[in-house]
Amino acid sequence: MSSQQWHALADALLRLELGLRALGLWSDTRPAAERLNSPAPFCVDTLTFEQWLQWVFIPRLALLINQQGRLPAACNIMPMAQEALAPLGRRGQPLLGTVAEVDRLASLLVHR
Repeated sequence: MSSQQWHALADALLRLELGLRALGLWSDTRPAAERLNSPAPFCVDTLTFEQWLQWVFIPRLALLINQQGRLPAACNIMPMAQEALAPLGRRGQPLLGTVAEVDRLASLLVHR
Protein backbone atom coordinates (compact mmCIF):
# COMPACT_ATOMS: atom_id res chain seq x y z
CA MET A 1 0.00 0.00 0.00
CA SER A 2 1.26 3.42 -0.81
CA SER A 3 2.23 6.07 1.67
CA GLN A 4 -0.53 8.15 0.08
CA GLN A 5 -3.11 5.71 1.42
CA TRP A 6 -1.58 5.90 4.91
CA HIS A 7 -1.74 9.70 4.67
CA ALA A 8 -5.38 9.54 3.60
CA LEU A 9 -6.18 7.42 6.66
CA ALA A 10 -4.27 9.84 8.91
CA ASP A 11 -6.24 12.75 7.42
CA ALA A 12 -9.53 10.93 8.04
CA LEU A 13 -8.48 10.23 11.63
CA LEU A 14 -7.76 13.94 12.12
CA ARG A 15 -11.20 14.78 10.67
CA LEU A 16 -12.69 12.34 13.17
CA GLU A 17 -11.08 14.25 16.03
CA LEU A 18 -12.18 17.58 14.58
CA GLY A 19 -15.72 16.27 14.19
CA LEU A 20 -15.85 15.17 17.81
CA ARG A 21 -14.55 18.57 18.88
CA ALA A 22 -17.05 20.44 16.70
CA LEU A 23 -19.93 18.57 18.34
CA GLY A 24 -18.60 19.16 21.85
CA LEU A 25 -17.86 15.47 22.31
CA TRP A 26 -14.12 15.88 22.99
CA SER A 27 -13.03 15.80 26.63
CA ASP A 28 -10.04 17.36 28.36
CA THR A 29 -10.26 14.83 31.17
CA ARG A 30 -8.73 11.41 30.60
CA PRO A 31 -10.75 8.53 32.09
CA ALA A 32 -9.10 6.33 34.73
CA ALA A 33 -6.81 3.63 33.33
CA GLU A 34 -9.08 0.78 34.42
CA ARG A 35 -11.93 2.30 32.39
CA LEU A 36 -9.71 2.36 29.29
CA ASN A 37 -8.70 -1.29 29.66
CA SER A 38 -12.15 -2.87 29.55
CA PRO A 39 -12.25 -6.18 27.69
CA ALA A 40 -15.72 -5.34 26.36
CA PRO A 41 -15.96 -4.23 22.71
CA PHE A 42 -15.74 -0.44 22.46
CA CYS A 43 -15.34 -0.43 26.29
CA VAL A 44 -19.14 -0.22 26.36
CA ASP A 45 -19.21 -1.09 30.03
CA THR A 46 -16.90 1.76 31.07
CA LEU A 47 -16.89 4.49 28.38
CA THR A 48 -19.24 6.29 26.06
CA PHE A 49 -18.59 5.65 22.39
CA GLU A 50 -17.18 9.16 22.01
CA GLN A 51 -14.77 8.54 24.90
CA TRP A 52 -13.73 5.25 23.32
CA LEU A 53 -13.03 7.01 20.03
CA GLN A 54 -10.98 9.72 21.73
CA TRP A 55 -9.03 7.70 24.29
CA VAL A 56 -8.72 4.24 22.70
CA PHE A 57 -9.45 4.13 18.97
CA ILE A 58 -7.80 7.33 17.75
CA PRO A 59 -4.54 6.85 19.70
CA ARG A 60 -4.21 3.18 18.69
CA LEU A 61 -4.94 3.85 15.05
CA ALA A 62 -2.59 6.86 15.04
CA LEU A 63 0.20 4.64 16.39
CA LEU A 64 -0.43 2.03 13.69
CA ILE A 65 -0.46 4.74 11.03
CA ASN A 66 2.84 6.21 12.27
CA GLN A 67 4.43 2.76 12.23
CA GLN A 68 2.60 1.71 9.08
CA GLY A 69 1.85 -1.35 11.15
CA ARG A 70 -0.55 -4.17 10.64
CA LEU A 71 -4.15 -3.08 11.04
CA PRO A 72 -6.81 -5.35 12.55
CA ALA A 73 -8.57 -7.61 10.06
CA ALA A 74 -11.66 -5.40 10.14
CA CYS A 75 -12.20 -1.90 11.44
CA ASN A 76 -15.99 -1.78 10.98
CA ILE A 77 -16.90 0.69 13.72
CA MET A 78 -19.70 2.23 11.66
CA PRO A 79 -22.56 0.12 13.07
CA MET A 80 -21.63 1.11 16.62
CA ALA A 81 -21.19 4.74 15.57
CA GLN A 82 -24.65 4.79 14.00
CA GLU A 83 -26.22 3.49 17.19
CA ALA A 84 -24.20 5.62 19.61
CA LEU A 85 -24.52 8.85 17.63
CA ALA A 86 -28.20 8.43 16.67
CA PRO A 87 -29.33 10.91 19.37
CA LEU A 88 -27.43 13.64 17.51
CA GLY A 89 -29.72 13.31 14.52
CA ARG A 90 -28.65 15.38 11.50
CA ARG A 91 -25.93 17.10 13.52
CA GLY A 92 -24.10 13.77 13.70
CA GLN A 93 -24.20 13.02 9.97
CA PRO A 94 -20.83 14.60 9.11
CA LEU A 95 -19.18 12.65 11.92
CA LEU A 96 -20.80 9.42 10.71
CA GLY A 97 -19.48 10.16 7.23
CA THR A 98 -15.98 10.48 8.66
CA VAL A 99 -16.33 7.20 10.56
CA ALA A 100 -17.39 5.53 7.30
CA GLU A 101 -14.32 6.98 5.59
CA VAL A 102 -12.01 5.69 8.34
CA ASP A 103 -13.59 2.24 8.00
CA ARG A 104 -13.19 2.28 4.22
CA LEU A 105 -9.58 3.46 4.24
CA ALA A 106 -8.54 1.05 7.00
CA SER A 107 -10.14 -1.79 5.07
CA LEU A 108 -8.13 -0.89 1.97
CA LEU A 109 -4.91 -0.99 3.97
CA VAL A 110 -5.78 -4.34 5.55
CA HIS A 111 -6.31 -5.94 2.17
CA ARG A 112 -3.06 -4.75 0.68
